[in-house]
Amino acid sequence: MKHKSLYAFVVILLLWSFLHNFVDGRIIPSPVETIKVVLTLFVPVLLPHTIASLYRVLVAVGVTLCIGVPIGLYLGGHPKVDQLVSPVIFTLYPVPKIAFLPILMLFFGLGNTSKIILVGLIIVFQIIISTRDSVRTIQKELYYSIESLGASKGQVYRHMILPAVLPNLLTALRISIGTSLSVLFFAENYATKRGLGFFIMDSWLKISYVEMFAGIVMMSLLGILLFKAIDLMEKRYCSWVFISSKGI
Repeated sequence: MKHKSLYAFVVILLLWSFLHNFVDGRIIPSPVETIKVVLTLFVPVLLPHTIASLYRVLVAVGVTLCIGVPIGLYLGGHPKVDQLVSPVIFTLYPVPKIAFLPILMLFFGLGNTSKIILVGLIIVFQIIISTRDSVRTIQKELYYSIESLGASKGQVYRHMILPAVLPNLLTALRISIGTSLSVLFFAENYATKRGLGFFIMDSWLKISYVEMFAGIVMMSLLGILLFKAIDLMEKRYCSWVFISSKGI
């Protein structure tokens, strides 16, 4: 994994250097120049913006998990209710929720709340659908086996359903993280002066392309950090997935 990450880093730097030298060096600064700006601005400027963005993402994802996972578990275990609710979910899922940001700001103000709700509205459907589909793939024989051992309903969820759902849920969470950062970039351009999205667009308006790329680098690092955190969770709580992938 470390070698793959190093390989990806080298490829990105080479591509970046190529664009700087052969496209337009005034618009696309060199990697070295950008990294210098990142190091210079990290503590006084970039770190506060990064913390603001990280806070919004973590709160949105945390609230979404608390809402989406129980709904997905219930729908997956109750087919009749699922038949009534799922058509509504699949109809609402493709609707461009990002267009509701002005309405959310009217109802919830111009601060963090409206931005967090917007991110949550977009990723909650991914969590619900992934959780529901995971529950539906569990074989009935497994239910019969664990219930024959005298397991209570809570034990069935703890020892069978949640472990079966967790790998797909973490995959959905990876997708949700990427989506949430994209949405947050848009949301942070309105009624705020904190966040990487604001910093990037503000630098662009000031025609400070080096600082703009520094903000893009920080947002990329934020995404990588969150992805690595999910990888650690997967290794900790889904160890059987790695064992089966090795053919053991």
